[in-house]
Amino acid sequence: MKTSYPSVAVVILNYNGKHWLKKFLPSVVAHTPNAQIIVADNASTDDSIIFLENNFPQVKTIGLDKNYGFCLGYNKALAQIEAQYYILLNSDVEVTPHWADALVNLMETDRNIVVCQPKIKAFDQKTHFEYAGAAGGLMDKWGYAFCRGRIFDTLEEDKGQYNENTSINWATGACMCVRADWWHQLGGFDENFFAHFEEIDFGWRVLNESGKIMYCFDSEVFHVGGGTLHKSNPKKTFLNYRNNLATIYKNAPFSTLIWLIPLRLVLDGVSGLLFLKKGEFKNIWAIIKAHFNFYGWVLSGKLKRSKKTNTHFFRKSVVWQYYAKGKKIFSELEK
Repeated sequence: MKTSYPSVAVVILNYNGKHWLKKFLPSVVAHTPNAQIIVADNASTDDSIIFLENNFPQVKTIGLDKNYGFCLGYNKALAQIEAQYYILLNSDVEVTPHWADALVNLMETDRNIVVCQPKIKAFDQKTHFEYAGAAGGLMDKWGYAFCRGRIFDTLEEDKGQYNENTSINWATGACMCVRADWWHQLGGFDENFFAHFEEIDFGWRVLNESGKIMYCFDSEVFHVGGGTLHKSNPKKTFLNYRNNLATIYKNAPFSTLIWLIPLRLVLDGVSGLLFLKKGEFKNIWAIIKAHFNFYGWVLSGKLKRSKKTNTHFFRKSVVWQYYAKGKKIFSELEK
């Protein structure tokens, strides 16, 4: 009979985020008694490290020699950490009592659960779900990511409608618990991505290897969101569109790619028209650059396709249902 609690490392990647650490690290320390807490610093130019040493001596720090971004930063940091479970936590997240224990306890019930995420709610509007993760990530038939509790820019109020543990397609990078052995086996995040969509690519690779990804409603955290890049920032638009296409290319069967990639060229063009309507010309250029960058990756062989490929899509187009049929919340969607 198993009696010992598994080893857990909560790892916060930081770059010039002293203000977030000052605001939210106290909650992590107070509510995470059974885990080692580590801040991996991407060569911050503020005094984050000095602040940690003076105020949180119990928190271990790993100093990286330059800003490697989200993906490579985490890969380099986790290569130096020994634990059975890693919990990747954004610095702009407030945690609640037992948040980490709930995630680990659920994963301990089934060895096939590889990744798990909590309920993600908005720090500035605690009654509602938050953009980055909500009640678990899914993808529609055209490869667009959405969440239970958050479809595009529509955020639902939490009324207990997602108070059950359930399988999902991807877990948010803002707060995800992952088995360390699987993390290293799959090579962590794709370092080409820099940031954004890396957790969806990782989740797809987990599913391709017959692992499970779960949403745990007993764990609840509050996320500020946009702490690094706001969702309307053209750089974020570029990364999301490029990395979305790269994720599909890496993980979907060739029989899906031959129709989905051309379709996405058209659909992303339509989304560019929505930006045009808003006068957001920089976002239009970001989409164009994203496509050319993606095609360059494919032609150069930079992207490596997974050994096992599959589709784990929502059967219907959420884009069509949202924009054409006005179905704004998850319960309204045709499954």
